[in-house]
Amino acid sequence: MTMNKKVALVTGGSRGLGKDMALNLAKKGIDVILTYKSKKEEALAVVAEIKQTGVNAEALQLDTADIKSFDSFFASFSALLQASFNTDHFDFLINNAGIGIHASFAETTEEQFDLLMNIHFKGVFFLTQKALPLINEGGRIINLSSGLARFSTPGFAAYAAMKGAIETLTKYMAKELGARGITVNVVAPGAIETDFGGGMVRDNAAMNKFIASSTALGRVGRADDIGSVVAFLCSEDAKWVNAQRIEVSGGVNL
Repeated sequence: MTMNKKVALVTGGSRGLGKDMALNLAKKGIDVILTYKSKKEEALAVVAEIKQTGVNAEALQLDTADIKSFDSFFASFSALLQASFNTDHFDFLINNAGIGIHASFAETTEEQFDLLMNIHFKGVFFLTQKALPLINEGGRIINLSSGLARFSTPGFAAYAAMKGAIETLTKYMAKELGARGITVNVVAPGAIETDFGGGMVRDNAAMNKFIASSTALGRVGRADDIGSVVAFLCSEDAKWVNAQRIEVSGGVNL
């Protein structure tokens, strides 16, 4: 193993988009630490799949909605970096963990709002803040948004508002971290066939067909449409891409 091996932290890496991101980062020879909230077996299966390719990987439990747990998470994370990766810093932070809640604006509860805010905005804000001392100069931060921050689909008011906040935050982070050579970008997936939001896009045939019909490429997204774009942003080829919102949606609602 070379001493200058890059290490990525992917939140929510046990399944769906996060799993595909982790696998695509590994394809580029990047070591991966992925977090999971409750699905430990799934996370360990992804770790095993990555290790089979000759790249190092580990999994750590993290609830990104529980901001008070971040200090103990980073204590564990730092120990893991030393023990398994022979380093005390990492290079790439991918803020991927997320949930979907479908509720009209009129019916969204304060509990739903707070949960979405903690996971998609407040959690990302403070997890990234606490990660800063551990990120190498010239590192990369990738935040996840959504096509729903550009166009409106009823039922996602609170979720999309948090993603709009992330898009603004990303520009501020890019500006303030630029002196350290750290780039910060947004990847905004369109509708994807995963178990996200209870598998709404994957399992609802009418919704799937509707989204496909309003997408230039004529289908809904798959998990493997997204991870390679995240991996690209962590490559040397993307070194001059900064503070950008890259929508990966096949051209939906153009």
